Amino acid sequence: MNNLNIDFEKVGGLVPVIVQDADSNLVLMLGYMNQEALDITLESKKVTFFSRTKGRIWTKGETSGNFLHVKSITMDCDNDTLLVKVRPQGPVCHTGADTCFDEPNNSKTLFIDQLRYIIKERKNKPSEQSYTTSLFAKGINKVAQKVGEEAVELVIEAKDNNKSLFLGEAADLLFHYLILLEAKEIELDEVMEVLIDRHNKK
Repeated sequence: MNNLNIDFEKVGGLVPVIVQDADSNLVLMLGYMNQEALDITLESKKVTFFSRTKGRIWTKGETSGNFLHVKSITMDCDNDTLLVKVRPQGPVCHTGADTCFDEPNNSKTLFIDQLRYIIKERKNKPSEQSYTTSLFAKGINKVAQKVGEEAVELVIEAKDNNKSLFLGEAADLLFHYLILLEAKEIELDEVMEVLIDRHNKK
């Protein structure tokens, strides 16, 4: 992230900056940086722009508290545009919207990728306090057994009308299913490819 050889001179001292949510990949806003703004961003890990209307450096969230916490910064192929991936702290737009393009950025299903990463970490960096680590240690048969148990419990809850209990069992099944995929060293994307292929053949 620190090896950014931006050609500021080519574009008159300011480069466009596309700000993208690191988890949802949704484009949040567009801004501009000069060298000073980029240096501050790299040091503070909070997105800082050069405001063309105010004629000064400003950190997004300096008055509202809705900072954009930097996760990564990359350049385009011409070295004159930046893509900054962030985790937003609150709404991004001054209107109170999630994005400056008035698109919602609240899909909870995107948490699955974060959960997959955590599960992988528990396998590769075992922790004695981790339930997930303990499952991996017991082997593939135990992991598969847990998926079966959770599936049965979900089916049982489906017969009743207790939404809270059903949601709990559904979450348990999904969690253990992701553990099973990791134990088998299969990415969720591979499963998605099968579903996409089936859909395309219809």
